[in-house]
Amino acid sequence: WFEIQDEGSQIVSLLAGAKPGEQVLDLCAGAGGKTLALAAAMGNSGQIFAYDSERPRLAPIHERLKRNGVRNVQVRNPDPGALDDLVGRMDRVIVDAPCTGTGTWRRRPDTKWKLTPAQLEARIADQIAVLDEAARFVQPGGELVYITCSVLPEENDDQVAAFLARHPDFEAVPLPEVWSQIFPAAPRPLTR
Repeated sequence: WFEIQDEGSQIVSLLAGAKPGEQVLDLCAGAGGKTLALAAAMGNSGQIFAYDSERPRLAPIHERLKRNGVRNVQVRNPDPGALDDLVGRMDRVIVDAPCTGTGTWRRRPDTKWKLTPAQLEARIADQIAVLDEAARFVQPGGELVYITCSVLPEENDDQVAAFLARHPDFEAVPLPEVWSQIFPAAPRPLTR
């Protein structure tokens, strides 16, 4: 009867700005929580392509979509060429990137003692790869939405700056502007 979702996931799903009728790629869909929120925001119209590079993470999405009556999602398994037909066609590409998870320390404070510089470097490399891959799918005038559950600048502002340097055809949209449109009565965030 219910899909429980973290408040942060709900907020970023709204900030992603998916609109009815759009073509959206959820590139790191995982179990599909954000995919469900995007489908709701789109009024079950348009098309969402849910993909994850790891099949086991994607497995729960099928039952969740069915249970929620979602009809505008195609699940793409991580097979060779699974997304080739989507290159340059997406209005919006959502990247909930693999990260260190420092933003979840409030729920799991013990994990902060397990994070190593090598793990951070590995996640940064993963983020570079997934962002560069995601850029291929965005159509001219479309948007790439980058999300992490990290509070580290290396995974957020630094990663965005590096992406923009590699992809000069993209430009950043300041988060406070988007935030004010979606949540006009809420205090504005301090980050970009």
